[in-house]
Amino acid sequence: MTEPHAARRKIDLILLALIFAVGIFLRFPPTAFTGSANPLHAVEFLHPKPKMESVGFDEGLYTEYVHKLATLGLSAYPLIVEDYVERQERLQRSILSPLRFLYIYSGYLWHLSFGTDPLLALKSVASLFSVLTLFISIAFVWRLKGKAWALAIGALMCVAPTQIHMSQHALVDGFFTFWALICLWLFWENLQAPRDWRWLVAYIVGLALLVLTKENSFFVWVALVALFVANHWLRFGTVTRELVIATVLGPLLGGVILVLLAGGLSQTIHTYHYSLAKNYQLQYAILTGDGPWYRYLVDLLLVSPIVLILAFGAAFRLNRTMKPELFMSIFIAASYLVMCNVKYGMNLRYANMWDLPLRFLAFSQIVWLASFAKRFQTTIIATAVVALAAIEFHQYIVLAVRYPLYELITHDLLQALQILK
Repeated sequence: MTEPHAARRKIDLILLALIFAVGIFLRFPPTAFTGSANPLHAVEFLHPKPKMESVGFDEGLYTEYVHKLATLGLSAYPLIVEDYVERQERLQRSILSPLRFLYIYSGYLWHLSFGTDPLLALKSVASLFSVLTLFISIAFVWRLKGKAWALAIGALMCVAPTQIHMSQHALVDGFFTFWALICLWLFWENLQAPRDWRWLVAYIVGLALLVLTKENSFFVWVALVALFVANHWLRFGTVTRELVIATVLGPLLGGVILVLLAGGLSQTIHTYHYSLAKNYQLQYAILTGDGPWYRYLVDLLLVSPIVLILAFGAAFRLNRTMKPELFMSIFIAASYLVMCNVKYGMNLRYANMWDLPLRFLAFSQIVWLASFAKRFQTTIIATAVVALAAIEFHQYIVLAVRYPLYELITHDLLQALQILK
């Protein structure tokens, strides 16, 4: 190994370690493992805690489910689901169902392992999987475009406002993002290495766990099917019969496990029916979850304006040679098409899984713009990434630390940014 190459490798490792260290620090609250104040008061003081620290309604329900699981045991899960169905029959509004099993069960395992109370256990799981999302984002991009891209996009993901925000609350959406991106990555790997049983098995398991995380994960599956169709013209890789079977088998396996946990098909259908139908009667959803098809674009522009503008710039210069960019763009577009048509079901936290694809496209645009100044290209790219990361982190401070942001809805975002007084 030559001396310059060894020096570059050392710098890369230092940058990677720095990204991981900052990402972990920003995502894990100082009390995650013990439930008590950290003896290192300086660390706790420096941690950018969200101003909104009260327990939200959904967080309270997740906590209740973990408490019931800890009290009754896993074998009694059908009783927990049955109790939900009986409650929904009496209520005029929708409450989230216990079919988000994997997140609830992970909170239960954390509670058993570290002795923390159920709410803190769920928050800690959200923090852990936000960190894991950062890790797999870097690994995914490294496989797609190499280490330079992985480090740059890792730096942007490290301080992404919605990533940090979801790591601080006992909500399923950041946890779901991890599994959605795992499935997207494994789909890409299966296209590149057809009939490799290791990638196929991992892909099937990933899809099954995605369904166990969120029973209405249909929009991710639709996006994967859209990539299947697009592959006919764009040639991301090789679609095999085995990959098609795996794409059907994975969600089916997850669905069967969910039915067993719920205590039967009839109870599963009732649970999903009540969760969906009564959401249309939920006053909060009616007030905050509606809007035109471009609602998500407005919210993204409020939270990460420069990232969105750069990503749009990249989208307008796409061509057939830009396969990774096309892959990410189609995933966003196909899932967006489904998500923007859900009545009373729009919220930016549901779009948490777009953070990586959007930053991938944004960095692609930075690289393209810097290519016009060949002599200073590396310096311009590095400066742009650092500046954009600083702006992104400042956005998190404005939205969540200075303002008590909880739900990522348009009204609250406008107030946090002082557009609405």
